[in-house]
Amino acid sequence: MKKTIISALLAVCCLTSCVDLNIAPKNFVSDNDLMSSESGMNIYMARMYSYMPFEDFKYMAKWGLNFNSWLGALGIEGTGEALNRASDLGSAFTGEDTPYWGTAFTTLRDANYLLERLPDFQSNFAEVTYNHYLGEAYFVRAMVFYAMARRFGGIPLVTRVIEYPASSDKLEVARSSKEQTWDQILADFDNAARLLNTTSLKEGYANKYVALAFKSEAMLYAGCVAKYNETVSGRLTGLGEKTGVRVIGFDAGTWEAASKRYFREAYKAAREVMTEGGYSLYKKKWAAGDPEAQYQNMVEMFSDLSSPENILVKQYSYPTMTHGLDAYSSPYIFRSPLSAGTCPTLDFLELFDGFDRYDDGTVRVTDGVSNAQGNYLLYDSPMDFFKNAEPRLRAYVIFPGDQFKSQEIEVRAGVYTGSTPIKPFFSDYSYNSYETPYEKLSLYTDASNKQLYLSPNADSQQEKVEYNGSTMTAAGANGPFYNNGEATVTGLYLRKYLKDDPSFTPDEGKSDQPFILMRYAEVMLNAAEAAVELALAGEPSPDGSDLMQVATDAVNEIRERAGAELLESNIQPTTEGRNIVRKERRKELAFEHKTKWDLRRWRVWHYEGRDGFWGETRDKNTYSNNASYRFRGLYPFFSTQAGKWFFDAHFHWVSRFTPSFSILDYYFAIPSGEVSKSSYIDQQPNR
Repeated sequence: MKKTIISALLAVCCLTSCVDLNIAPKNFVSDNDLMSSESGMNIYMARMYSYMPFEDFKYMAKWGLNFNSWLGALGIEGTGEALNRASDLGSAFTGEDTPYWGTAFTTLRDANYLLERLPDFQSNFAEVTYNHYLGEAYFVRAMVFYAMARRFGGIPLVTRVIEYPASSDKLEVARSSKEQTWDQILADFDNAARLLNTTSLKEGYANKYVALAFKSEAMLYAGCVAKYNETVSGRLTGLGEKTGVRVIGFDAGTWEAASKRYFREAYKAAREVMTEGGYSLYKKKWAAGDPEAQYQNMVEMFSDLSSPENILVKQYSYPTMTHGLDAYSSPYIFRSPLSAGTCPTLDFLELFDGFDRYDDGTVRVTDGVSNAQGNYLLYDSPMDFFKNAEPRLRAYVIFPGDQFKSQEIEVRAGVYTGSTPIKPFFSDYSYNSYETPYEKLSLYTDASNKQLYLSPNADSQQEKVEYNGSTMTAAGANGPFYNNGEATVTGLYLRKYLKDDPSFTPDEGKSDQPFILMRYAEVMLNAAEAAVELALAGEPSPDGSDLMQVATDAVNEIRERAGAELLESNIQPTTEGRNIVRKERRKELAFEHKTKWDLRRWRVWHYEGRDGFWGETRDKNTYSNNASYRFRGLYPFFSTQAGKWFFDAHFHWVSRFTPSFSILDYYFAIPSGEVSKSSYIDQQPNR
């Protein structure tokens, strides 16, 4: 090999007298190639957008932004929306296996390089086009800083191209304070909105209203962490050891003014989108007083690319660019290769209207004063239990016995052959009752008096019961199976975003439905929440509008479209009024990668603040034990004696695990390698 290389070098040297080697290689792309034409800029923009920190079908909180849709599932990161068979995937959102650090700085360099070099080529573009490209660079930088800030707090604000090699003092940028970080994000979003066109140059890219919509979301986050850090023990703030900069939390003398400023900016941005953007809620199939039409309307809105509600959408196209949600989160009978990756919880269902309840607000399953007393309520069909449920909930969750892909989704936890009326299976449904699952009940284990039939799996191990001259399997076609997490673990399946075309066969890399990254309903909720926060702080309306009327109208418009009960009076500037908006946000934006960030900014994930975990006040001690907490399933059973169905509400039964969250988890750790090799990068205080 050495001889070959030396011979080649000698041959090159011999040719230098007659060959000009001062020629750019053909595989090198210059600034002139990219920045002197719109076609070149299309290539440059495609590179930046391919690494944007967008959280869609290819994002899993456990793994981070690695752009991989393996085991695709939504809402399973300890937010209470859904559970998953794997405890590591369903753990609380306390960090990411792939930290958003190195990739972030690569994308920042692309944005900064464009800002610094494009002015040299300004004459090649119309002024409006040139400004738009600069606006795109500011938008990309704002989004990257925003993604980093909500993970790490104060970050290195790299706003210039760093040339390499260079001395360490020029190569490295220390972490700025948290307040400086959010101020930079605000400035970049403002610059983006000022420069961008009102329409995107290409689908999936930014425009003025995209920038304003994300600005409203980012500033709402900033306002909340400035304010609600103060509610956390120790104020959740601290200085970096290397620089003495306040890398998490806000200064005691500035947090209040900062929170008001950020809420004001969130409100103004959202209102500008609402009044000038031309967007509206999707209601193409909606009809007043028609729950079926309202349900179908909300099903179709997530796949209709012409929806007037869509602000920014990540599009997919088979076979060139696809994802795997259907392959991993469809009901068991459609598994290919897996299923049931997203199993909504009973706790999530209880956010919605349309169910009879006990005095404590939980869904009623017995005729007693709690689910441990009285007798189970009986139903001719499982769907009778859900007959008055919000159409929005039905569009998000597959109920037992509902239709999906033209098939009835049979969900059955077991078959009960004992006498009626039927007493609750357990005398204790508290947090600790989790330790006693159905398969340990004497009704199941006592062979001499067996009255309960369950199945560990869907195969030949299915227990069978004779009923009306035919054979009934204990767990039906879709489970739950108590030894198999490939079927529902909660009694419910995901509906939102799944393809309902009967001819479509889910498989890895075959799904191509779009993911809505930002929609008008969120902007309305941003405005509503910022309005209440401003009113709570005694601040005037930034645009002269009636803050409480804006908040009330936004919530009621969303509720009307959802088929939910409307507010009968205006939202008030109180904690209760704020919680009305929070709860509505929890419902409307579920399974859209929004909730985990809302819980973090509201500071309601740790034990002391967990009463507000659901966007409404709930007694944390019914589902918590200090750092740990649990969620419940809704399990349908069939009674052969009554020929009817009943439901049991119990802490989740299959693939059981308990997530936990502590105060330190509100900020991710800085990658240890970055800290150890740097004289400037501080680790989070107390880590």
